[in-house]
Amino acid sequence: MKAYELLFFVSPTLEEEVREATFKRIDSAITAQGGVVDKVEEWGKRKLAFEVNRLTDGDYSLIDFHADPKDIAEIDRVLRITDAVVRFMIVRREDRD
Repeated sequence: MKAYELLFFVSPTLEEEVREATFKRIDSAITAQGGVVDKVEEWGKRKLAFEVNRLTDGDYSLIDFHADPKDIAEIDRVLRITDAVVRFMIVRREDRD
């Protein structure tokens, strides 16, 4: 398994129940294929560099995890169809393998 980092943000006005459901969906997408979530950091509300979908702020979260490279496509698909996730980025961390 390889080390990855997922950074994403949701709207800061999102209700807490929806936010928790989004976290559970992302967590289950990672662990369903045998991946392991190492660390979750909630960065909180931050100003965006430019307006995205009429939002000027975003509620950021960072997830460090280990997964097989073939499973990243499924995690990417789940993030794309999750309406609450505005933007995301998955990066391979070779320094943490």
